[in-house]
Amino acid sequence: MDRIDRPPARPEPLWERVLRADRRAVARALRMVDDRAGDWETLLSALWPHAGRARVVGITGTAGAGKSTLVDRLVERLRARGQRVGVLAVDPSSPFSGGAILGDRIRMQRHFTDPGVFIRSLATRGHLGGLSRSAADAVVVLDASGHDVVLVETVGVGQDELDVARLADTTVVVVPPGLGDDVQAIKAGILEIADVFAVNKADRDGADATVRDLEQMIALGHEAAMRAASAGPGHSAAGWRVAREALERLERWIPPVVKTVASRGEGIDDLLRAIDAHAAQSARDERADSRASARAIHHFELAFDERLGQAARTQLASRLEEARRRVCARLEDPYAAAGRLTAELLGAAR
Repeated sequence: MDRIDRPPARPEPLWERVLRADRRAVARALRMVDDRAGDWETLLSALWPHAGRARVVGITGTAGAGKSTLVDRLVERLRARGQRVGVLAVDPSSPFSGGAILGDRIRMQRHFTDPGVFIRSLATRGHLGGLSRSAADAVVVLDASGHDVVLVETVGVGQDELDVARLADTTVVVVPPGLGDDVQAIKAGILEIADVFAVNKADRDGADATVRDLEQMIALGHEAAMRAASAGPGHSAAGWRVAREALERLERWIPPVVKTVASRGEGIDDLLRAIDAHAAQSARDERADSRASARAIHHFELAFDERLGQAARTQLASRLEEARRRVCARLEDPYAAAGRLTAELLGAAR
């Protein structure tokens, strides 16, 4: 009997393997997205319709607050519930290779053999805001691959780590004891994006005082927002709108302050209950859809800005090099050079 030659089976696309939660495929997809390698944009386009189901929790705060240990304990509790957990740990970039230094992932190594946990370190690669350029896209990969919760730990550089609030459903700000007057100094930054505060290392002196400082700051912020909102638009309509939004946010949810000792696993259940309570409140909030829409728009704007930058650099490659030489030789100032090239780009687009 003659043998019938069958055509070779079509190789399964990477995105389909990601949807099946194939760990090798998820790892490869995350590498592609982080390195901007291969057909990474087509991959994300295929995964996007399947994302949006995971709860994204951002963990931010100052360096040395114990964020990584706290994340490690949260993973432990979430796995005890039977939930699949993805972790994106944003580490500082190596000044030599540009890659992540991997300190966070080393501290969570006890979860490496758990098939229900996927941990990935991302390097900031010089990106400000506490997250890496690819963090939002990496969340899409972990979300689409069936993880119930995605924990995003920022690098911990200080009060400019605001990107996580645009990405996360719930933002936890981790504060060490003993900040004292420093709470007031940094309240205009990361403290104002908190949905939950965790005073970690609460077995140290000054923990109770830090809790009181945070609670007082929240109360004063509420009073200030009430005064500004009741004063009406006046001469600063924009400032009035910001005050109204802050007041509405505080009236819907007052950020709780939870004491934890992550190294001993103390207070982690209380912290998780606070995170769950915020998730429940958000689900009841009539503006929940607008928050999800804002996240989708954030993804779009990140992608657009990156595409636009790449297109501009490609189109103006030779002119960019010339502009760099002129600026270095002080034949032209940086602002005029940037304005001139932007005008050239816009003129070419017409």
